[in-house]
Formats: sequence, structure tokens, C-alpha cells
Amino acid sequence: MQNATMAFLGTGNMCGSIIGGLIAEGYNPADITATRRSEERLQALKDELGIQTSTDNIAAVANHDVIILGVKPQMMKELCDQIKDQVQISKPLVISVAAGLTAETLERWLGGNVALVRTMPNTPSLVRCGAAGLYANAAVSQEQKAVAEKMLQAVGIALWVDEEAQIEAVTGVSGSGPAYFFLMMEAMQKAGEDVGLSPEVSRQLTLQTALGAARMASESDVDAAELRRRVTSPGGTTEQAIKTFNEGGIHDLFAKAVKASSDRGKELSKLLDQ
Repeated sequence: MQNATMAFLGTGNMCGSIIGGLIAEGYNPADITATRRSEERLQALKDELGIQTSTDNIAAVANHDVIILGVKPQMMKELCDQIKDQVQISKPLVISVAAGLTAETLERWLGGNVALVRTMPNTPSLVRCGAAGLYANAAVSQEQKAVAEKMLQAVGIALWVDEEAQIEAVTGVSGSGPAYFFLMMEAMQKAGEDVGLSPEVSRQLTLQTALGAARMASESDVDAAELRRRVTSPGGTTEQAIKTFNEGGIHDLFAKAVKASSDRGKELSKLLDQ
């Protein structure tokens, strides 16, 4: 499936960014079709990316090797009901980017015996700095796994998990994670203003520091704990700040937050399957 054709059913911002990433990586736009209800938005995608577009989901399933389910979770049952007969005929690889819907639920909605990959990308995929976890059911071949991985790598990194339950952990860490860092940036900017910086100076210092720290961590051959130790001189200013964070229970707070996000993902899975 090296030159697999792909149809994105329900092309919102996330799927649009994946399509853009694929094309930037050299994927042939003629091999990609996007569907959605808004013909105006489809025309904009066609003009911007040069891809094929359609409002006919069934025809898209019939004519493509890979189907990406990109509608909102609340709309997924309706979409699956619409395309399941054609899925059973064509037997494409199905990739879901919808949160909260298990592979078992989606496979059942599609009529059973479907090669299905469930993935959880995050919003930095919009700027090609995403982090995605992927899970494949038993029907997915190694060749199909490679196609799914390549698709997500077009907008960041893509990491496989062995058990589907781990997708909820992925949600807690990287799926919801951008919001944790945005919250930290928000708090740091306000703290900078409280000690006398102007809002704009505090904002720019906060964002550049976050960017620089992330780049250092991603390019370093040591872990984040060691990088933190290297910048924390005994008796210095950073040590006092770190001590304050630790006294506030920052590690326990993050553990509780990630677990809360993961647990909510499990709850939503049950609710959406009702």
C-alpha cells in the first residue's frame, strides 16, 4: 500500500492539517479525496491543496484504499451506518481520529471484520508538531500499519501502543497535554506581570522560554530531570522557584490531572457506545 489512495470523511481542521502535511511530504494530491457537507469548504480545500473533493461518502469508500473517519464522535454512528455496506464490500483500512470511540465499537458499527486503526493526534498537528498514539486491531497488516504511521508522521511523531486501553493514557498525556502547557504559559505570563513586566514583554519571554526548553529537551541526549538539575544551581534563584513548585505538590498535581483526563476518556467511550 505504498501508494495507497486516501479518503478523509469529514474534513475539519485536524484532517485538513494531515492532508497538508502529506502533500508537503510529497504525497500526490490526486490520490487524496476529502468529503464534508459544506461544498464551500470543500472548494476551499480543493483550491488550496489541489486534492479531490466529494459530498458522497459511499463513493469515497468504494474508490480508496484507506478511509479516515474524521467526523465528531457524536456524528460517527450516523456516518458508519451510511458507509458500512460499502466498507464490507471494499475492505479498506479504516483509521479513526475521533476521541472516545473504541476500535470494538467502530468495528461493530461498520459491520465487523474491519482492519481498523484508532489514533489520538493532538492540536499541534495543525503546525506539524503533533504527537499521536496509534492502536491497530488484529485485522491490520504490517503494510497497513506502515501506511497509518506514515500518515501521522506527516504532522509530527506517531507512536504505537500495544493495548487499546493505553490510548486513553495517550489522551491524558499528549491529547489533552497542549492545554496543560498553555495553562502554564498563562500562569507564567501573569506571574511575570505581577513582578513588574509589561504584558507583552512577559508574554514574549514566556513563549520563547517554553519553545527553547522544549527544543532543548527534544534534542538532548539526557532526560528532562537532568536538564532541570543542570539549570538549578545550589542556593540560586531557580532552586528557590523549584522548591516552591515541589512544596505545592506539582508532581502529584500532574499525576492527578493526567489520570482525570484518562479516566474521562474511558467514561466517554462508554457513553458514546450507548
